[in-house]
Amino acid sequence: MPIRTGYHMSAEHVPGLPDRVDIYDTTLRDGSQQEGLSLSVDDKLRVARQLDSLGVSYIEGGWPGANPKDEEFFKRAQTELKLSTAKLVAFGSTRRATTRADQDPTLRSLVEANTADVCIVGKAWDYHVEKALRTTLDEGVRMVADSVSFLRKQGINVFLDAEHFFDGYKSNARFTLDILKAAEDSGARTLVLCDTNGGTLPHEVEEILGSIGSLYSTEIGVHFHNDSGCAVANALAAVRMGATHVQGCINGYGERTGNADLSVTIPNLSLKMGIESVPRDRIELISAVSRHVAEIVNINLDPQKPYVGMSAFAHKAGLHVSAITRRKDAYEHVSPELVGNGSRFIVSEMSGKSTLAIKAAELGLDLNSDELSGVLEHLKDLEHKGYHFEAADGSLELLMRRASGWTQQFFALESFRVITDHREDVGVVTEATVKVLVGGSRMIATAEGNGPVNALDSALRKALSPYFEKLSRVHLTDFRVRVLDSALGSGAVVRVLLDSSDGSDTWSTMGVSENIIDASWQALEDSIVMGLIKVAEKPSI
Repeated sequence: MPIRTGYHMSAEHVPGLPDRVDIYDTTLRDGSQQEGLSLSVDDKLRVARQLDSLGVSYIEGGWPGANPKDEEFFKRAQTELKLSTAKLVAFGSTRRATTRADQDPTLRSLVEANTADVCIVGKAWDYHVEKALRTTLDEGVRMVADSVSFLRKQGINVFLDAEHFFDGYKSNARFTLDILKAAEDSGARTLVLCDTNGGTLPHEVEEILGSIGSLYSTEIGVHFHNDSGCAVANALAAVRMGATHVQGCINGYGERTGNADLSVTIPNLSLKMGIESVPRDRIELISAVSRHVAEIVNINLDPQKPYVGMSAFAHKAGLHVSAITRRKDAYEHVSPELVGNGSRFIVSEMSGKSTLAIKAAELGLDLNSDELSGVLEHLKDLEHKGYHFEAADGSLELLMRRASGWTQQFFALESFRVITDHREDVGVVTEATVKVLVGGSRMIATAEGNGPVNALDSALRKALSPYFEKLSRVHLTDFRVRVLDSALGSGAVVRVLLDSSDGSDTWSTMGVSENIIDASWQALEDSIVMGLIKVAEKPSI
């Protein structure tokens, strides 16, 4: 077994395991079948570049001939996609039943995609051949053999995705193995065993691969769906049994519950099992690539996703933080820097003074023991009232700055007022008036908005902009309201969270009150103050 060396299992290669595993990403095809995920051609090109920078071996671009988008992608990829590490793969299916391979439109489209590698799916479950394709098992075998042979004669490397392989093996192992044999004899590069319904468990993967491992000289690959929550575990189990090709999607995208998550599989293979998956010097890019792709597909990344999530190395309990300040590996299974992530220390009512001391050091604040104790008690009191500082780093920073004796000198609020009218001709109109003192001057500004927060934000900016030109860089990016005790109905305390950005930094602020306007103002005021602090520290553009 590998030796435990502080942070993580050593990356020494384990005898009996493959030296290397090819990573095949199918985000642009299988991943894009996820509900709510839609990629334009430009999006697909951008995702492909990110995957190439990570160093995956293959990028499945889509199904040429199936839709205009994929046809355009493969055409543009020939001139616009300059891959340095990965190879682009076109996906399709075997010929249709009773159709000649050289006359099959799907196979012709694969040839016209002009990629050196293609992946074709062939049904490996007798149930599907007989019930879905409505043909014989012998014809099912011939469909695979003819299709692989045709593509190989065109000088194209062929991956066979043996669809429903594991279910097929349990139903009729002889037929399923005949499918693999037909592909091998016809020149397939890799036999990919697919768990298309996602119901196979790791012990079954080991048993089945163990029983067929000596039957084929062709490379064995795997493609797991995550319907039973075992896709990554199944991929690792398959590699333990000799598979050297793993298909999946960055961030685990895909139909239903998704595919094997490559942002988890890759670090597990390389950092835990000592198997090269992507180039060693690129593993640290995986967090950045994971988050970049999440932005492209416009789906928020799960903060608790292993390795790459924002909370993957976040520490909240005071006992944990106290220990980790002495030995970081006490509560981290790998060094977060290895995957491009970092340790975070979350301040909440569960925190201890050590957590606050770390946070103060991060902010450049010099707080003594008594000041830290005061902050901790104040924080616990506020969180009891409904504040949630682990979700509002901006408000936390301001709280700690004030504990050091700092006061914000940008402006002082005299009053604000919000009026909402319902007009029959234009509907609901909201108007806000803000009165503030800025540098000895009294500023009064009024603005309309599509709601009270928008109106207050506009009015405050209008009042401050003559004095703070850089405030124009600061923008609200999200607004969330949570009712803290729904049993009280419309009289319940609410918590408002605002996300803001100046184009490079982001921060979150909050307010808590029985009055949603008051809670919104608290969050808005903190947001503007944090924005003024950040832009003041940056050079003019």
